[in-house]
Amino acid sequence: MKKDTKVLQRLSEELLALMSTKGSVEVSFDEENQVFSVNIDAGDETGLLIGKKGETLTSIQTILGFLLKKETGEWGRVVVNVGDYRQKEEDYLKNLAISTAQRVKETGEPQSLYNLKPWQRRVVHLALSEDSEIVTESQGEGEERYLIVKIKK
Repeated sequence: MKKDTKVLQRLSEELLALMSTKGSVEVSFDEENQVFSVNIDAGDETGLLIGKKGETLTSIQTILGFLLKKETGEWGRVVVNVGDYRQKEEDYLKNLAISTAQRVKETGEPQSLYNLKPWQRRVVHLALSEDSEIVTESQGEGEERYLIVKIKK
């Protein structure tokens, strides 16, 4: 898998060129989590590559995943980050998780978090997994899926 970083580097650069976007790309492979990280520094075009609520960023990530599969014949998990957007989003979600858990502990009432993408729900689940008083669960299907934070019984 690690050898595929050069392939993914080339594919990322070609995709940016096709999008008429200037930017530098750095690709790495995390052995422990088995994930490719694509970091794009796009300068003034950072917002354009992130898009509304990260939708363009998610699309770029999906496209690169498909292109990598087509090129190498193997699926690899690809995470794209532009201008530290992912890190800022994860920090925000972790803070949201902690404040929601605090509210649950104070009121004893379950709290629901809506409109989260699967990766965002995962960040909240992981952020609260160490809290012995709290349990999280996802309910619903597809676009209607949401996360519930409640007291562990």
